[in-house]
Amino acid sequence: MQEQEKIYVEVEALFDIEGTVIPKSIVWENGKVYNIDKILDVRQACSLHSGGAGTRYTIKIGGNVRYLFCEGQNVMKHHGFCKWFISKEGY
Repeated sequence: MQEQEKIYVEVEALFDIEGTVIPKSIVWENGKVYNIDKILDVRQACSLHSGGAGTRYTIKIGGNVRYLFCEGQNVMKHHGFCKWFISKEGY
């Protein structure tokens, strides 16, 4: 595997009154902020190519579709901490 399959990122998110986590932007390794244009899907899933499991957000950023994972805690059902990463698999 030549390329890194997981890229850990900071995520700026909104928590609504029901406790739902809504990622709004990601902060890349170099500090640049990318706004999430649209969340296309949210589900529990595994990253088959890069490993890890958790809540997978299919997101659109600047015309590109990517998978954003909240690894560890199931943020759809529990409040808690997680590590966010972008997966290079899929789109």
